[in-house]
Amino acid sequence: MKKLLLDSGILSDYINRRRSVYERVKEIASQRVRIGTCIPVVAEIAFGIEASKSREQNMQRFQIALPSLVVWPFDQEAAFRYGILAAELRRKGRSMQVVDIMVSAIALNLGDCKVVTTDSDLLSIPGLSVERW
Repeated sequence: MKKLLLDSGILSDYINRRRSVYERVKEIASQRVRIGTCIPVVAEIAFGIEASKSREQNMQRFQIALPSLVVWPFDQEAAFRYGILAAELRRKGRSMQVVDIMVSAIALNLGDCKVVTTDSDLLSIPGLSVERW
């Protein structure tokens, strides 16, 4: 089964129902595509919420939206894939946020998974399928 992994910016749009992301996700889910996110993205969103001025309201929206998605773990297999990716990027002189490399490792390990993002950083990960919304 195909999978879509929502990166932080897209997940934020989904939670807050911005830019028609919520509607697009629901439409794609009806096509038998597993849609989710991963633990590093959950952590990144939680950090953003804790730093926000409307923490309670944002956390409530997050906790309502999260159960509608699969949340893939950052497990031992992903940790080893992370190590390979991070070393490869360093050899190429390409710096990238740790969270982005973790997200990439999880998506690659899932197989038949596309990361949906708003930025272009993930395009430099070899073999990673990325869609920008």
